[in-house]
Amino acid sequence: MPKYIFVAGGVMSSIGKGVATASIGKILEGKGFKVTAVKNDPYINVDAGTMNPIEHGEVFVTDDGTECDQDIGNYERFLDEDLGSVNYATTGRVYLSVIERERNLEYNGRCVEVVPDIPNEVIRRIKAAGKRSRADFVLIEIGGTVGEYQNMLFLEAARMLRLQNPKDVLFILVGYLPIPEMVGEMKTKPTQNAVKMLNGAGIQPDIILGRSSMPLDEPRKRKISIFCNVDQRDVISAPDAKSIYEVPLNFENENLSSRILTKFRLRPRRNNLKEWEKLVDTIHNASKPVKIGIVGKYFESGKFTLMDSYISVIEAIKHAAWYYQRKPEITWLSAESYEENPKNLSELKDYDGIIIPGGFGNRGVEGKIKAIEYLRTNKIPFFGLCLGMQLATIEFARHVCGFKLATSREFDPKTEQPVIDVMNEQKNLIKEKKFGGTMRLGAYNCELIPGTRAYEAYGKKSLISERHRHRYELNNDYRQKLEECGLIASGINPEKNLVEIVELKDHPFFVATQFHPEFKSRPLRPHPLFREFVHSAIGNH
Repeated sequence: MPKYIFVAGGVMSSIGKGVATASIGKILEGKGFKVTAVKNDPYINVDAGTMNPIEHGEVFVTDDGTECDQDIGNYERFLDEDLGSVNYATTGRVYLSVIERERNLEYNGRCVEVVPDIPNEVIRRIKAAGKRSRADFVLIEIGGTVGEYQNMLFLEAARMLRLQNPKDVLFILVGYLPIPEMVGEMKTKPTQNAVKMLNGAGIQPDIILGRSSMPLDEPRKRKISIFCNVDQRDVISAPDAKSIYEVPLNFENENLSSRILTKFRLRPRRNNLKEWEKLVDTIHNASKPVKIGIVGKYFESGKFTLMDSYISVIEAIKHAAWYYQRKPEITWLSAESYEENPKNLSELKDYDGIIIPGGFGNRGVEGKIKAIEYLRTNKIPFFGLCLGMQLATIEFARHVCGFKLATSREFDPKTEQPVIDVMNEQKNLIKEKKFGGTMRLGAYNCELIPGTRAYEAYGKKSLISERHRHRYELNNDYRQKLEECGLIASGINPEKNLVEIVELKDHPFFVATQFHPEFKSRPLRPHPLFREFVHSAIGNH
């Protein structure tokens, strides 16, 4: 019987529940336990695939093709475990499962009700996640904030599971303690109110993580203990950190794993976070920079820069930079500025390497193509991801192969030179407007061509597996001409003969992938292509 730990948040979103959940998992792993994690999202969307990345953050994709919340990416990176569909549940997905079971007469003709049938489905999925991973601990993050109507059914599921298994369930609340500038004092009332709202759902937190810009002092811990009905030892300081990878060590300094194991009457099986400690030491002490620019469009929201739209790309860059004991310096570059004023392209010389990530639609596309041409001709390390590969192919077709009208059918459905075309199985789906969960999703095999940059990067492996999320592909009708002109197809999907990787010779680094390598990068195990890209960028520096 695994132990279940629910993590909820109070006062506001983006308080750090996902990082807290992943960090709790990491410290329990360090004690020798098998851990998995589940995200319960309150949205009616069946998955995250149809959500705007500017509003919701990156859409993370698992091996089995689930489009999910970016917190699943944090869980995978911290736990170094490949998660799947059972680890992610939205309100829409839960309701859909219950409705499908009702239609299949799986409720034996009885009246199906919101309570208890919806919470029971949530509990069924949580238990299935634990069984899939054979986990000692299942961590469940409840999206949103306590007191919201949207996540009440997930809280009800947590309450019911605790009622069924009182010795096997723990509740952790991530509470916010602001320090208003005009007051100059850390205030506990927001966390007190969050606990009261959680109490209103029938749940008393066992542990409170106090999120603030500074560590909690003893008076604040004592006050939370008294007013929130928890042992003072269970009020854990969770101050802002330079890097999210510091958080597990901060929790350990507060004896969080010890408090959790004590409550479950368990003893640690080992005590080992040495590799993680080395990582954090590198993060603190790396001083030589490597400057990476990201040319994208999903990061501008008014006056704010939203890094969550490309969080996996950012983390993959960091992992590779730290591997070489370098300090990653990442800058956002606007593709549209290159369309409006091509002279701005000269700023690309200021960077050691440039990444063009994935995306959809034609906004900023011509600016990205101009940037790729500049990077190709000026020998600046370039790494293209998904759309980045498609645009690299279009740029090469136009300016090297002479296909002046080359483009993607995504941008121009009537184009005469569709160097990038819609995948055959996608055509009817697009006509019928079946967009949700219908792209080429999840892990697919890729055969690497010996002697290529990609082959060497992967340690001379002949077959790899990578995750995808796309509808369009390199058109094989143009492949021979592209290769004759010098574009190397270094990775091929053997089942459908699709080009997965392209690259150029006689360039410091010019590699682009149809898949998303960022999804499989880990802090202690950087992705090989990101590692080679950063290595080339360091050489360029």
